[in-house]
Amino acid sequence: MPQYLLTIYQPDGDPPPPEVLEPIMRDVEAVKQEMKDAGAWVFSGGLHPPSTATVVRGADGDTLLTDGPYLEGKEHVGGFTIVRAPDLDAALEWGGKLAGALRLLPVEVRPFYDEEPN
Repeated sequence: MPQYLLTIYQPDGDPPPPEVLEPIMRDVEAVKQEMKDAGAWVFSGGLHPPSTATVVRGADGDTLLTDGPYLEGKEHVGGFTIVRAPDLDAALEWGGKLAGALRLLPVEVRPFYDEEPN
């Protein structure tokens, strides 16, 4: 079954206060459990802030490490979920449920390339 990446974008800066964040995280966990119960959930995770990133580049056999995010922006990837879905419409439905739980944060839905049979 095809897999899809549900990418959560969030604004830079401090997280919301606990009284705002806790109900959101409770709703996100409920959607995650619904995905698991439906057999759609593969993996999910949250990320540390972009300031903790290291960019690795390869050039002419050398490796160059640079502190900080690859792109500067007002939003960054804050987390992701990988789901199995029979088609894009079903994946978009999961993305909509996740976006609803997150309130105002956008969720990007992208398919993985199909694996080639050996």
